[in-house]
Amino acid sequence: MKKLILIIFLIGINSNGFAQLRSYSFEQIDSLQQIQKRKVIVFIHTDWCKYCQAMKNSTFKNKTIIAQLNSEFYFIDLHAEEKRTIRFNNQKFNYKSNGNSSGVNELAIQLGTVNNQLAYPIICALNPENEIIFQDTNYRNAKDFEVILAKLKE
Repeated sequence: MKKLILIIFLIGINSNGFAQLRSYSFEQIDSLQQIQKRKVIVFIHTDWCKYCQAMKNSTFKNKTIIAQLNSEFYFIDLHAEEKRTIRFNNQKFNYKSNGNSSGVNELAIQLGTVNNQLAYPIICALNPENEIIFQDTNYRNAKDFEVILAKLKE
């Protein structure tokens, strides 16, 4: 009987308490779009940005946000200082060094530049044809982000 209660308890925790945000790579998007057309949400961030970390630890841990992103969008978590070459939309995007052991990936520049600036965190939304349809360069809590997702669903 104790084992049965433990199993039921563990199943309850697994289905309710530990929802995980599914994150895809840019290289996966073309294949995914062929299966089901969806808008793509790209979260562009750095390790040193405190607002980026706050969004990672609050907004993207919110159960409602996770459920919406997993069911209605493709979510990509892009570290702006990614050094590997990223292949996306039939192009290659490389790391561009700034000289002082820092730099930024060209794809972060292309997707995240707003008013000739790259300011983190950045939310970029793409339509199924990989065209930018929305950019935002502010910290967004779960409530604010939910409003953005609702507008993007229209």
